[in-house]
Amino acid sequence: MNLESHLRAQRDRERRLLVPYITGGINDDWLATIEEVAARGADAIEIGIPFSDPIMDGPVIQAASQQALLRGATPYGVVAELAALDIDVPLVVMTYYNPVHHFGHVRFAEALASAGVDGAIVPDLPVDEIDEWADAATNAGIETVLLAAPTTTDERLATICERSHGFVYGIALLGVTGERESVSSEALQMGTRLKNATDKPVLLGLGISNPKQAREASGAADGVIVGSALVRRLLEGASPREAGDFVATLRAGLDEGV
Repeated sequence: MNLESHLRAQRDRERRLLVPYITGGINDDWLATIEEVAARGADAIEIGIPFSDPIMDGPVIQAASQQALLRGATPYGVVAELAALDIDVPLVVMTYYNPVHHFGHVRFAEALASAGVDGAIVPDLPVDEIDEWADAATNAGIETVLLAAPTTTDERLATICERSHGFVYGIALLGVTGERESVSSEALQMGTRLKNATDKPVLLGLGISNPKQAREASGAADGVIVGSALVRRLLEGASPREAGDFVATLRAGLDEGV
């Protein structure tokens, strides 16, 4: 499934986009959770590949990665298990560059494609150094999503938007991932800057925790990525159905704003 085409089609229906994040291997039911979340209103799903030194991730995602690693999850194993899914929304993996480099660009990209993955986010691989990975990914049919931060200059923002495929990931605030009490002004400014710079789908992430925040943030962009708020529930023992219920509340909040 083409990630960007799918998100554009949803956006053209005036639907605000919702991309939940789930840590791969977090529990025995993580694949069932993905299926439930897909059925309850997600427009795409981001799968975090567990990593021992996740520089962008706050305490919740770090704890989820650690739990997954202790359960025996490996990058290649998580990717391979995704092949068992039968869902009608695109999958995007989020992985740090270390596993990509370890497996080799071509091998990793082909593994993603074989598992039915549609896109990849590699947050510690800057746009200036992306060519080798991006070429391998494109050849395998994987769309590489790039991130833009509030501190990104206008010139660099234009380059990021040009090179990003699938969507452009707007980092809503400086710092690591985690739930926040409110949507920052930085988030709204980031969304506005990206929407002025590109026609590609623009999603805001980092700190979106509830339906009200999702609705507010999506007003400045095309939609939101919700990670820590969902992963925290999984760490606390939420079942696939309960995770789906949470995503359904986010979906309802976004639809309310249309």
